This record gives sequence, structure tokens and C-alpha cells, in this order.
Amino acid sequence: MNRFTDQRKSEPHPFERPPAHAHGQVHPTARSKSSCSQIFKLIRPVPQAESTVIRRLRTILGIREGVAAQYHAFLHPSTESRRHLQKLHLHHPDQNPAQARGQVHPIASSESFSSRIFNTIPPVPHPESTVIDRLRTILGIRACNARPLSHLAPANHLLSPRSWLFALLACLPLLLAPPAHAHVGSPDVYAERNAGPYKLSIVIRPPLVIPGVAEVEVHSQTPGIHAIAITPLALTGEASKHPPTPDAMKTPTADPSYFTGQLWIMAPGSWQIRFLVDGAQGHGVWSVPLPAAAQGTRKMQRSLGIFLSALGLLLVIGMTGIVGAAARESQLAPSESAPPQRRRSAAIAMTVSFALLVTGVILGNWWWRSEAADYASLVYKPLAMDATLTRTNLLDLKFRGPSWLFRSRFDDFIPDHNHLMHLYMIRWPAMDVVYHLHPDPIASGEFQLALPSVPAGTYHLYADVVHASGFPETMVSSVTLPAITARPLAGDDAEGQGSPVSSTAATTTSFTLPDGYTMVWNKPAALIARQPNDFTFTLLDRNGNPAPDTALYMGMLGHAAFVKDDGTVFAHIHPSGTVAMAALMMAEQQNAPASSQPSGAGNSSSSPSSDMKDMPGMNMSDTNPSGGHLPSFVSFPYGFPTPGRYRIVVQMKHGAIIETALFDAAVS
Repeated sequence: MNRFTDQRKSEPHPFERPPAHAHGQVHPTARSKSSCSQIFKLIRPVPQAESTVIRRLRTILGIREGVAAQYHAFLHPSTESRRHLQKLHLHHPDQNPAQARGQVHPIASSESFSSRIFNTIPPVPHPESTVIDRLRTILGIRACNARPLSHLAPANHLLSPRSWLFALLACLPLLLAPPAHAHVGSPDVYAERNAGPYKLSIVIRPPLVIPGVAEVEVHSQTPGIHAIAITPLALTGEASKHPPTPDAMKTPTADPSYFTGQLWIMAPGSWQIRFLVDGAQGHGVWSVPLPAAAQGTRKMQRSLGIFLSALGLLLVIGMTGIVGAAARESQLAPSESAPPQRRRSAAIAMTVSFALLVTGVILGNWWWRSEAADYASLVYKPLAMDATLTRTNLLDLKFRGPSWLFRSRFDDFIPDHNHLMHLYMIRWPAMDVVYHLHPDPIASGEFQLALPSVPAGTYHLYADVVHASGFPETMVSSVTLPAITARPLAGDDAEGQGSPVSSTAATTTSFTLPDGYTMVWNKPAALIARQPNDFTFTLLDRNGNPAPDTALYMGMLGHAAFVKDDGTVFAHIHPSGTVAMAALMMAEQQNAPASSQPSGAGNSSSSPSSDMKDMPGMNMSDTNPSGGHLPSFVSFPYGFPTPGRYRIVVQMKHGAIIETALFDAAVS
């Protein structure tokens, strides 16, 4: 049962709508609070004699000659033209291939004019300004939807240079708005695996707000791919069985192995992006889970707010003065003085108009705050976690916090690598002691763990869980512990110790382990924020040779955690990428009927765990399913979200020993 559809019975969920409507279109109830939605009401055809700058601006924004007539017809449709539009666009998507490909409905949004014209705006040329690209992204312009509407009548007015200047100033706050950053972990999804015979490295950059556009990048490590199509669909429930029409990805550069695309994500929750690959070696299918949630809102800069408030006050005063002048002097002859009666009438009119304007401002502010509060309910609110130590050295973890949107239970977690929770304990601020532990649930929203021997200090806690819907969450807390002498480590629990992060050089690529083994990092030449890399680590024995007895650790060749030294970034990574393995297995099970794709991982270091999805209860065995020799190296696809200093925790296993190595990285 889809957990997303239970919460709002009175409102149809986007997943329950026809596939073409749930994909590639502006949400019917989406509201544009930006003044940019009024800009295009002024656009008219540009004459030959108009300013070169104005024509260049129209070209950059993608507004073509003859399109203005379409906008005018949308603003003032006659009864006949309205019926004509309905005949063209309002029948079932199966009867309208253009609409099934993602064309925006001409009357899909009654409150946002800009949403009606997205289809008429062509793509921006490749070398165009990044700022203009960002403007098009903010306005929701999709390059693939340009489609003329030649049946509408021409308009009669032109847009003056002054109006263009006003339009550009109105959009300036959107161009300068800073991006938001995730509180924990990385907002971007990195994944590497096989889609049939094709090995793909994928980056998905989810939208900041929902509904919003996700950016998708694919690098193929296998030659011969002719085309890649992508489509978003729910990870669970009935909607996961009915994917919408896929969008074709593009090759924006001369590199035939690099593809890009965009997809609308219409609602928060657990999604998957399905990749349909066609090439010389046949077809391939692979789905990447995408947890989608609005991460925040963009606030107006203080200086801009003061400037706009001053303009608003000037408008109120000016409007009041205009009303007073009209009441006092509109019927007087030139140079005639206003009698006292008219002066009194003007004073009354100014008082009434001022009161009405102030009332309008107050009501508008109330409406704006109400809309902002409604949207704030959709912004992701992470669970809080309280950590306490009992007298018997039990670490008790209790969840609390708002029941954000679709999260109303604290006991719907599913196993991920054999465990309901993966807990990283990192001594702060030195980051020199790291534990990877696995507490067990004892009640709804409560986990406990008997601590092993632990040195004293303050520890930052990062707890990973996965809900039954496939939506992962990371809870953060801290606890101060005394020196504890207790049980030895057992099972999948592991410990690692190293030098304080502030005392080690970020250029170190070798880490000596307690038993004489060594872990070596094949470090990239440059580490740049948001640039995808393969982080490859090799385990060497005491003689410096590749470890001959490598074993699987919780079903995989390795686990890694990337932690920023200020605590703002934590990401638990697997050889397949940043996605939760439980969610990835949900998606792979759905791909099986649609493709003859083998379930092996694209990363050769993770291929021994390729049959994880077939294990009952998502059980992750440490037994090599192939029975052969395991490689002594492991790779993790990842990109640092922000510049700064990071500590990388890498865990591999040989024999029955779990090794934990600590590396440092300086990201520019």
C-alpha cells in the first residue's frame, strides 16, 4: 500500500493522476508568488527598429517573434477560442501525443500566467550565461517543450525598454538567491551500477522545493550507447507499476558517453528514476531511488526587502495623492482654485483610499504568510534523537519530533544490511575515534545498545534508518561518555582509531592498521566540491601485497562514511553509491520483470554482493556467493557537497577481522 496516498483523502495525489499529468507538467495547484509571472503579460512582437539590447534580451530569454499573440489570446480568450483550446488540449493524454510528451496544459494553472507559456520558449544555446540558465530553471522552462501555437490572433502593443528594465529588476532577487544546503549528508545522489550490459555512473541533483526539477547526469563507462530515456515514478505502491512517458536524455557536448536530462518531481516522498538504455549490446534497465523532500525556502535579502518596502510606501502615498487630486481638481478649469467643499471632499477621499490601501496591504501580508505557512508544512523536518547513558552502560536512543508529512510512525523501519539502524559514533572534535554500531529496537521510537569499551569524550552520533516506503533518514545527536570498560566488539560492530583530524596532513594516502595490514587510497588529483569521483581503496597484507583473504562486510566489500569537520555533512556510502541499499533492492525487484538485466553491480568491487535483493528479509550475508577470490579493493562513487576538510572512514574485512581506516581530504 502506498503510504503517500493515505494522508490527504480529500485531495487527489499526483501519483493517482494519469501518468502524463504526473510527469513533465506544472502542478495544477502550483502558485507562483514571483512577480516574474506578470512580466510576460507585457511581451509583444519586437519590431525591426527596436533597441538591439532589447532584442538580445528577448533572444536570451528564448522569446520568439510572433509568440506574443499567443500570450494575449491566453489573457483575453473569446468564447470561441476557449472552446478551440479545449478541443486541442483537454482530451485524454492518450489522444494527444504532444501532451503525453510533457507539454504543459494551457489552463493547468489559473493563478500563474508564466506556467502557460513554458511550452513556447525554446532552449538556451549551450554557451549562454549561467545566470540566464538559472533564470530559466527557476521559472520552470523546459527546453524540450517549445511548441508554437500559430492559430491565435496577433496583438497590437509593444513592450517598451522601461518595461523590460522593470521586468529584469523584478527577476533579480531570483537570480541572486543563494542555494540551500542539507543539514546532514549530501543532497545529491551518486550511484554506479550496471543497466544490463552498460555500466553507468549517475548523478541526480534533487530540487530544493517540491514540485521542482531534478537534474540528471549520466556518464557511461561502456561504449556503444545510442540513447537513454528517464522517467520518475513512485518507489512503492500502485503508482510504481504505472510509469509515465519517459523523457529522452541529451548529449550536450561532443562526448557521446555523457548524457543530461531534467525531470519534474511533483510530490515529496520515495521516488525512483528509471533509466532505459538502448545501445549496440541491446537494452538495459536500472532504477535509482530518490528521496525527495522540500529542503527549505529562500528568504529575501534584507537590503532588497527595505528597498521594496520603500517602493511600496511610495506607491501608497502616490496613489493616495492621485485620489486626492482627482477629487479636488478633476472638474476645475485651468488655474481655477479649489473651493473649500472640494478640499473637504478630497481630504475624505484621501483618508478612505489610504485606509483601503493599508487594509489591502495587511490582507495581502496575511494571505502571503498563510501561503508560506502551508508550504512550510511540506518542508522536510528531520527527527530529533535524544541519547542517554544508563547505569549499566546501555546507550538509549529515543526519537522525537514532528510527524512530517508522510512520516507518522517511528516503528516502520526495514532492515538495511541486516540491521534496522546503523550508528556511527565519532569522538569530537578530534574525530580520532570512530565506532560503527548497530542498536536494536526495544519500543516504538526507541533503540538501545550495550556499549563496548569506549574511551572518554564527547561523541557525535549519526543514526541511519530506512522507512518501509524506502525513505531514508539520518538522526543526529551527541553524548558525553566516561571511559567505559565493557564487552568486546562482536558481530558487525567495528572500531577505528587514528590521529586527530587537525594534526594530520590531507595528503596522506596510506593508513597502517592495528594487525599490520595497510589500506591505501588511490586519491584523485583534485578534490572539488560537487564533482563526482570514484574513491578507490586497496587492502594490503603485511608484506604489501593485495590481501588474499578479503571477505564481505555486511554483504559488500566495504562501507565508507564522509564526515565534514564542522559536523554539517555526514554521508554513509556503499560501492553502489549514496542510496540506501534497502531502497535500491526495492527498485531492482521492480526492474526484473521489465528487463533481462543481470543483477550484478556495475562496480566490479561490489559484484560479489549482486544477489542481495534475492536474500529473504534483505539479509546481507558475508559469504561470497560466487565462491571465488574477492578483489582486495573497493570503490565508492561520491562528490563532496561543499568545500572544506573531511574525514573519510573506510571499512573492509579480511578473514574475520573488520578493518577501519581514517583518511583526510581538503576539498576546494
